[in-house]
Amino acid sequence: MLLPAKAEVARQLRRYRAWERVMLAAPHDRTVRATFEDSGYTLCVLMGKRCAREAVDAAERYLRTNLVAYLREQDGRPQPRRTARRGPPSERRSTAPSP
Repeated sequence: MLLPAKAEVARQLRRYRAWERVMLAAPHDRTVRATFEDSGYTLCVLMGKRCAREAVDAAERYLRTNLVAYLREQDGRPQPRRTARRGPPSERRSTAPSP
């Protein structure tokens, strides 16, 4: 799986947040709304998500975690448990009488 550079994700996330604030201040401005939607689409492409909200969430998780943790989280498999190693298994003794 190819992942974008964290610096690029951070830059696009800042751009998205900035246009989100502008769009909330002027929701009827079509140019502002189009630019905001474009910034969301860019995040979708970068993060491989279908909607901007999911892309923003994925970008935030990606930026705050290391690569291995992020990939495990995206994979959807449970994290492996770490169990304490014990000594070698004890010998099993048969309970059947010896001949």
